[in-house]
Amino acid sequence: MSQSEHPVEDDVQSILDEVILPDGTALGTSGRISGLTFAGGRISLSVQIDAAEADAFIPIRDEVEARLRGLSGVTSVFAVLTSERKMSENGSVSGPPDLAKPVTRADPLAEVGHVIAVASGKGGVGKSTTTVNLGLALRALGLKVGILDADIYGPSLPTLLGLHGKPAMGEGRKLKPMRAFGLEAMSMGLLVEPETAMVWRGPMVMSAITQMMADVEWGKLDILLVDMPPGTGDAQLALAQGTRLAGAVIVSTPQDLSLIDARRGIAMFRKVDVPILGIIENMSHFVCPDCGGSHAIFGQGGARAEAARLGVPYLGGIPLTMDLRVASDAGQPVTARDPEGPLGQIFQQIARALLGGLEEARVDSSRRAP
Repeated sequence: MSQSEHPVEDDVQSILDEVILPDGTALGTSGRISGLTFAGGRISLSVQIDAAEADAFIPIRDEVEARLRGLSGVTSVFAVLTSERKMSENGSVSGPPDLAKPVTRADPLAEVGHVIAVASGKGGVGKSTTTVNLGLALRALGLKVGILDADIYGPSLPTLLGLHGKPAMGEGRKLKPMRAFGLEAMSMGLLVEPETAMVWRGPMVMSAITQMMADVEWGKLDILLVDMPPGTGDAQLALAQGTRLAGAVIVSTPQDLSLIDARRGIAMFRKVDVPILGIIENMSHFVCPDCGGSHAIFGQGGARAEAARLGVPYLGGIPLTMDLRVASDAGQPVTARDPEGPLGQIFQQIARALLGGLEEARVDSSRRAP
């Protein structure tokens, strides 16, 4: 922090020292605080707890957030409860993996018809752009849709939807999702400054995602798309165990390097009994803006072939075009700008295929039920 911010830092510490824990100690001196940052009027911090302490610490977290919001110059506060496994004296991990237990026990998305994870095994495949345009295509088919940007380290939803400002507070001290192009949207990028580095460990990421589900007024939605960070780690586990997932969609480019990681993503979701609704092949070919020719710069048909090999639906392929890139950078998604254009039609076809997969998954689930 700069010298000018020291008074605010001192005020934050004073408040943390005044919050008393159930054992009578002060939160500020308890050693439970980590990841404390203050940037542009926005405060974030993590409170370390044991899984068994969750119910007792939820009101403490709420008190901390309320008191910190009262400080001059503070515009928003985001506090998360984190739980880690304990180390024994000989350095081994003791006890069950508390990281896998969500802090909120009730399903925070009970009013959402279908929660769908949009995932990729690796970054750079256009997953977030695909998620936004898929959400808009579903909305064009008459559904009420929300998007949760769970990519804690690289949130891009504010840019893709042209969102500015911060979310308002609703009833029960829950945040209201922001709205753009008829979509309900929430992202960590709306809660921290754009240049803030999210230096968070796995447990903090898991708790942040759990709270972005539980502490947001999502209300009644037909579908909530969750834009997952790349990989198969803590964030995916937090979502899979924090709510009921209707299924997962895997986004990949055609080349083998991307498909190798897509396989890992599919294997991870299958391991936690989440249905694979299908694979989307992004950047299936490049459409030259000068000659209009189609160029398979990442190979051709790789995702379709992989879907057939793994026995999962192939939802469709999306070309890479200048219009798609320009629209995304401008915060004017191509499916919103031109829903009946070539790309808009492709995304609507994928949306219809996804809805068909949801129905098949529902039927399969009912058949397996005792």
